[in-house]
Amino acid sequence: MSLNRRQVSLAAVAAVPLALAVTGPAQAAQRHRTLYIAGDSTAAQKYAPAAPETGWGMAIPSFLRKDLLVSNHAVNGRSSKSFVDEGRLDVILQAIRPGDFLLIQFAHNDEKAEDPARYTEPWTTYQNYLRLYVDGARARGARPVLATAVERRRFDAGGNAVPTHGDYPAAMRALAEEERVALLDLQALSLALWQRLGVEETKKYFNWTATEQDNTHFNPPGAIAVARLVARELLRTRVLGPRDVRRLDEEIPESWITWPQAVA
Repeated sequence: MSLNRRQVSLAAVAAVPLALAVTGPAQAAQRHRTLYIAGDSTAAQKYAPAAPETGWGMAIPSFLRKDLLVSNHAVNGRSSKSFVDEGRLDVILQAIRPGDFLLIQFAHNDEKAEDPARYTEPWTTYQNYLRLYVDGARARGARPVLATAVERRRFDAGGNAVPTHGDYPAAMRALAEEERVALLDLQALSLALWQRLGVEETKKYFNWTATEQDNTHFNPPGAIAVARLVARELLRTRVLGPRDVRRLDEEIPESWITWPQAVA
């Protein structure tokens, strides 16, 4: 599985909101660190036509210090496999620098066995593709961080939040232990959060509108809640230090979430 796959089209690259970074050798010591995000629609930047749908990657800057930049490459519908096959990991690895971070969250689309372009098997191809991200970041002096997939909103007849990702979270946990990579267990944390909130209250965190009942994607409150979990886990796992995070226990106004116009 070489990284020399099909190149991303110029239009696709232009659609990715990249963070600015100083790359010249004279400024290397002063360059801000960047948190790169590789993932799917639950983390991705959304644009005006999709509002109020919100990826948690849109909210994470509210919990990080201003000098820690965020470069969100997560894209709707991608799996750990298709993200690589489309050349999107290559784009990150060309930009990432020593001291940066690569946060990797996939599973929602890896699960789609009917789609060979995206499907991976948890204990073989899924882990193999994740290793490409881990090894690629490390080879460039950056720190990889694995994040189990955030849970969907699903409850059984007894009102219990139900896991939906099969063996993928366990496979990622095992890989993180084997490769000694920091793990953010968003699957377990989000499942516990949905359980605490309950059947009706969780509707306020997902993209439920007058015309849509979406139990996978978030609205601003949901994205903020998940981003808070991410920031707390980055601190707990010592990927980031206390000076790198902020507002972990503060209310974040929904008005801070914005949806730019889509790139043509």
